[in-house]
Amino acid sequence: MSLTDKAIERIRELIRTGALPPGSKLPPEPELAAQLGLSRNLAREAVKALAVARVLEVRRGDGTYVTSLQPSLLLESLGGAVELLQVDSGALLDLMEVRRLLEPAATALAATRISDGQLAQVKKHLDAMRDAREDVEALNAHDAAFHHAVVSAAGNESLLTLLEGVSGRTLRARIWRGLVDGRAAGRTLEEHEAIFAALSARDAALSQAAALLHVSNTERWLREHVERKGAMH
Repeated sequence: MSLTDKAIERIRELIRTGALPPGSKLPPEPELAAQLGLSRNLAREAVKALAVARVLEVRRGDGTYVTSLQPSLLLESLGGAVELLQVDSGALLDLMEVRRLLEPAATALAATRISDGQLAQVKKHLDAMRDAREDVEALNAHDAAFHHAVVSAAGNESLLTLLEGVSGRTLRARIWRGLVDGRAAGRTLEEHEAIFAALSARDAALSQAAALLHVSNTERWLREHVERKGAMH
């Protein structure tokens, strides 16, 4: 364990034990360093690393605070990492695999918890996708909103942030562009309709199966697309 890691671990311990609860302000750097039994330099590095992880928030001219520590806040940076991975085909396929493992389970959960209002939201985005036809921008926006509405209904903030993170806006746009060009958008719309029908019936097993079919088809399309691109190079 490096000295910086040790400093990070000590600050984490202060947060875990409640000595630094969410929303509290960290003591000034010299005081914090003395409390940790480490140099000011190491204390500064540890604070920087925890600020990147969204555990701490540095407010210019005011000091450093412990954030709300909400899982959704801490997982938010995942989306940015996914955007940076766009050029790495292997990483994209790994992310699709993660989506295939999580999204059907989240959809099954949503089927047992979804309210009429939430179901109406899902339908609104499904209708908008139908109307969008070949408008990639609109299809992409309403597709993202459709899945957001479905997973939101599962009532698990961490699961929602995780799935939003691994889906990646650029990747989603790339897939829709390919589907529209390949005249496969209609089939994908039907997959969304099947998810909505299963959710309307409040059928968890059917919702899980419909979501699994949808994500698996998307994953297959991406795999073929990646392999085709690889063969062209």
